[in-house]
Amino acid sequence: YPSGNLAIIITREGGQRICTVLEDEPRTTKIRALFQSDGRSTCYYPNGDEWINMTIQGGQYLDQAGSRVRRWMWPNMSPGPHVPLSPIFISLNQHVGVRILAQDKIIVSFLAMGRQAKFNMGTKVQVGTAGRLPAPARLGEDELLLLAFRVRILQLFDRMQGCINFPSSEQWNKMQPPSYLLTQAAKILELCAAADISNELHSSIRAIVNA
Repeated sequence: YPSGNLAIIITREGGQRICTVLEDEPRTTKIRALFQSDGRSTCYYPNGDEWINMTIQGGQYLDQAGSRVRRWMWPNMSPGPHVPLSPIFISLNQHVGVRILAQDKIIVSFLAMGRQAKFNMGTKVQVGTAGRLPAPARLGEDELLLLAFRVRILQLFDRMQGCINFPSSEQWNKMQPPSYLLTQAAKILELCAAADISNELHSSIRAIVNA
């Protein structure tokens, strides 16, 4: 972002691509969207609630109350009639937009300071004759550690702020971290559970975010 905050992480592992969009805030690790080239993607509202969820079969669009607004099926994903997709465009923030046109045309666009970058995170995934789904894409060890350490740093900043606000009291030491940090810590642990990492690294990341 123009602010210097990390906006988008693109990783590749085992032929799979993962695009992670972060919020433009200095003291946050809010994941605004996660796109995987195996056909699974999720976009989140600023408060962390699910906005759009897509799978190999189709997708759904939810409002901020959690009610389903739209639902669709990708062509050739089911033997019967399917619900078609009407193009969707959302703005995750003033710099990052998402345009969903088809299963193989899911465009993540970044615009700042007169320059634009576009990433097509769509894919043409077909269900095999045996009904087997492709192996899920996973974040690598470095990316998981990066997210975990960012959460830990923000937790420390929050504790320091509590100490500044209550210098003569021990109450700040008993205060819980903000809810968004707890949510992001839980999401990182979910990503670890799905990743192909050692138990030792998984335990280390759990210790980092839960310290």
